[in-house]
Amino acid sequence: MELSVSAPLRSSSSLPLPSNKPKVRISPRNLLPTRIHYPIFSSTPIQMDSQSTLRASSSQDNGSTVTSSPIESVGREGRIGEVKRVTRETNVSVNINLDGTGIADSSTGIPFLDHMLDQLSSHGLFDIHVKATGDIHIDDHHTNEDVALAIGTALLQALGDRKGINRFGDFSAPLDEALVHVSLDLSGRPHLSYDLQIPTQRVGTYDTQLVEHFFQSLVNTSGMTLHIRQLAGRNSHHIIEATFKAFARALRQATEYDPRRLGTVPSSKGVLSRA
Repeated sequence: MELSVSAPLRSSSSLPLPSNKPKVRISPRNLLPTRIHYPIFSSTPIQMDSQSTLRASSSQDNGSTVTSSPIESVGREGRIGEVKRVTRETNVSVNINLDGTGIADSSTGIPFLDHMLDQLSSHGLFDIHVKATGDIHIDDHHTNEDVALAIGTALLQALGDRKGINRFGDFSAPLDEALVHVSLDLSGRPHLSYDLQIPTQRVGTYDTQLVEHFFQSLVNTSGMTLHIRQLAGRNSHHIIEATFKAFARALRQATEYDPRRLGTVPSSKGVLSRA
């Protein structure tokens, strides 16, 4: 933009006007508003080392063999827990990314359990990779239990010191005639309150008693307070699947980052610990 400004008029007795008129040149760029930078709140609590390199927090092993891979870019990688649990009965590997997109890759040898882990991943938006072999020629009990123990340990590891998270999650999920409510607290204190009335002993080949055992095992290693209530339902498959969907959504709420906390621990005590 170019504005021309004429010099003041003079009387006829004045000296002649200069031939070149003074000009004021205004660049359009000078008309743009100042850019204001607001803080960006990641879904991942981070810490800075002396070289200002972003690194994810990690927690200590709580019994299972835990292999941790360094996370070089928290914003890209997310909060990750990786666990390998080996016993005389099972061999279980778990990798979970709390800041994923819902990628599921589960092979436990128990088809119905794989289906439920897919629900946990899809509705929680967690990337969950589970590989397990076990003595399923006897029954599914040991593999079901050890997969849950490993997932709980991986969750504990991925949460780290739990700074900045919402901590609490609450969700009710319907599935046709079934309705299940889940409420949880990532308190560091393991407790399960379980009230499902599953009418059949099996869904396919899966023993429905193992549903409670799965959640009890997960609670024990993750340090989670978990309440599960069935509000309605007659179909065993629907009741169990609604439970995993409600759990996934409640866990997603609890693990997400609260920007108002600015990275502080969501506890009046100032610490949330499994120990």
